[in-house]
Amino acid sequence: MSSLGRYIFVQLLGPLGFITIALTGVVWLMQGLRFLDLIINKGLSLGDFLYLTLLLLPGFLTMILPIAMVCAVMVVYLRLEADSETIVMRAAGFGPWRFVMPALLLAGMVGGIMLSLTTYFAPAGYRTFKDMQFVVRNNVASILLQEGAFTQVVTGVTAYVRERVSDGELLGLLVHDARDPSRPVTIIAERGSLVSTADGPRFVLAAGHRQELDKARGQLSWLYFDEYAFDLGGFAVAPETRWREGSERFLHELLQPSSNLDDIKNRTRFLVEAHRRLTIPLYPTALAAIALATLMWSQFSRRQRWGRVAVVALAAVLFELVGLGLVPILGRSPYLIPLLYVHGLAAIAGGLFLAAYPRRPLGRGLLARGTT
Repeated sequence: MSSLGRYIFVQLLGPLGFITIALTGVVWLMQGLRFLDLIINKGLSLGDFLYLTLLLLPGFLTMILPIAMVCAVMVVYLRLEADSETIVMRAAGFGPWRFVMPALLLAGMVGGIMLSLTTYFAPAGYRTFKDMQFVVRNNVASILLQEGAFTQVVTGVTAYVRERVSDGELLGLLVHDARDPSRPVTIIAERGSLVSTADGPRFVLAAGHRQELDKARGQLSWLYFDEYAFDLGGFAVAPETRWREGSERFLHELLQPSSNLDDIKNRTRFLVEAHRRLTIPLYPTALAAIALATLMWSQFSRRQRWGRVAVVALAAVLFELVGLGLVPILGRSPYLIPLLYVHGLAAIAGGLFLAAYPRRPLGRGLLARGTT
């Protein structure tokens, strides 16, 4: 790459980084508002909240990077045009291809980053996020057990907690187990906690007594204990055993799903998701080519700058909408999956053709000074 090409490439890096960070901050803030309830009502710590939202960052970047790329191209190339730097480059022998190559090189690098995001980092982050969200939302001590209230923990089991302290300890516990109607059990303890085990959550109680009524015999038995474990069996499902959505699966899991019933029902959706992930990395190059084609084919005028920006924005939105619209169609007609690749590659080829072979020699846009 020539020195002028490197100059354009470096100029593109600044806007790309700034726009990416700005858009990521906005999206992160908007998504973070969804989890405020976990902090306010479910006792989620600020550190866990930040970790949960960071896990979604790779998924955000797959949406943000193509937008940041097209914005960076517009900002830099319009500035070069407005500052008459294109005249210098034209005098130095810059043709259309050499002029667009820095943007295409950067778009290809961004596409490579997006490929790693879509195939590994985004599904890994979303999988961990869903596992943590599952644990938080199924944490009985954080969600169901409220101070001074009788709560049905599972069918047939009712619990009362006088007080909850910050370290998770429960004070003044009463547990009534009526899962066996013929032998109801009532347990009263001074303190206790709820712990998770491989077999599900259970109460670990201390300093209390257990009462069991045998209705058939009319007998009441008492048991005083220093420590007692009460199993809630079957209340919760371990995160690793729950069914995973397509967005949580890695590429090989989408292309080769298991033989369970849910996977069989969603086999087509998984296939579409896999190919969508492989084609999304084409978007930065496609949008950059669309922007460059618009700039090379349009006449430069300071009065028309915002019109050109609007044309690029409209073309980019249409490109994205077509990509989104294809997904549900392919879910019903999987034999049309190659359209995902045609969509991205056609935009790249068409944009590069228009950028490299403008209407007039060197074009009326970026490389040929128009009216001001």
